[in-house]
Amino acid sequence: MNRPLSVGVAGLGTVGGGVLKMLRDNAAIVTARAGRPVAVTAVSARDRSRDRGFSVAGLRWYDDAVALASDPGVDVVVEAIGGSEGPARHLAEAAIAAGKPLVTANKALLAVHGGYLSRSAEEHGVALGFEAAVAGGIPAIKALREGLSGNRIAAVMGILNGTCNYIMTQMREHGREFAEVLADAQKLGYAETDPSFDIDGIDTAHKLAILAALAFGRPVAFEDVHVEGIRRISAADIAFASELGYRIKLLGIARRTEAGIETRVHPCMVPLAAPIARVDGVFNAVVAEGDFAGRVMLEGRGAGEGPTASAVVADLIDIARNRLTPVWGASGVALSSEPAVPIGSHIGAYYLRLMVVDRPGVIADVTAILRDMGVSLESMLQRGRSLGEAVPVVLVTHETRESAMRAALDRIAALPTVMEAPSMIRIEAG
Repeated sequence: MNRPLSVGVAGLGTVGGGVLKMLRDNAAIVTARAGRPVAVTAVSARDRSRDRGFSVAGLRWYDDAVALASDPGVDVVVEAIGGSEGPARHLAEAAIAAGKPLVTANKALLAVHGGYLSRSAEEHGVALGFEAAVAGGIPAIKALREGLSGNRIAAVMGILNGTCNYIMTQMREHGREFAEVLADAQKLGYAETDPSFDIDGIDTAHKLAILAALAFGRPVAFEDVHVEGIRRISAADIAFASELGYRIKLLGIARRTEAGIETRVHPCMVPLAAPIARVDGVFNAVVAEGDFAGRVMLEGRGAGEGPTASAVVADLIDIARNRLTPVWGASGVALSSEPAVPIGSHIGAYYLRLMVVDRPGVIADVTAILRDMGVSLESMLQRGRSLGEAVPVVLVTHETRESAMRAALDRIAALPTVMEAPSMIRIEAG
């Protein structure tokens, strides 16, 4: 049998601990599939005395994560610290510079520094594995980089954050408001104490930047992603969406257009018949459209100890087998330079909800603004009648340019009969 692959793990939280447990519990399976044993021999974490529910006896311990990369007995480094800066970044750079393969579940690190890290990995001839960085146990990275490698990808999209998907599922199923459901999600451990990265769309944007780089063979470009979260989604919007035959999902969408690549994260209304509309709770889904393969959808748990450890170990098995795939699916010199398309150039249909004073002429004022901006209406809903009071009006547009839609909304919001900022949600085919 070949020499065992010696693994150093930095960070012994959910991800790092899960990797240790999986390599121990499934040692025979991993050995058979890797062609040799894969074992953790060294670790790094901040607190040696903490009871983590598993033994670290017999493992070399490093208080300094970067020092782990210099251990001559470590063949490959697993970065499970998290964050785009600090120890995680320093360890990643040190491991690659030492000529050691790096496996990470750190989507923020890759979204922000993936360009530099991929170039460094290519220069040093080492693998950079990150299957666990997007959608947990769903093999989305392998699907795009290997399974669909012969396809010209038209689009990749997904539900990439289980916290947001859980919140909106609960809002829909129980008719509750966002803040109330978020508080419950925090109590249950589905949302962090500070949930901003999740609910403001940043986590999804990190993952989308990675998927877009893989799908279109281009450098990772987090700064080009348009990002909106779910804070402004109301129970009323979710109820109206159901009435219109849609569900609201926070989607990350990357699409090739004639002008270049658009990458955007925001709430979307998707038809009930679309498979992605039925992905509920903490589950994730990734959809890719290839010119030969057609539409492919993968669904599963996007986070947690087991799914994330599964993805990390898959990368370790590839490394044990000496499988080396370019980080973004092609060498650096072969990457595309297609330009980014700003959100103002997006063309699509829109859902608008207005709270307006119920009196004659109000709708005429609104539709006149839309007409002047070249926005065509497909349908309108008005529920209830309360003369002189605020009532909701829902408008669905035909496809139009985002810049025109935003200009129209600015003028509509300025009308004295519009009582609050309009709610706008983009409509996607799903």
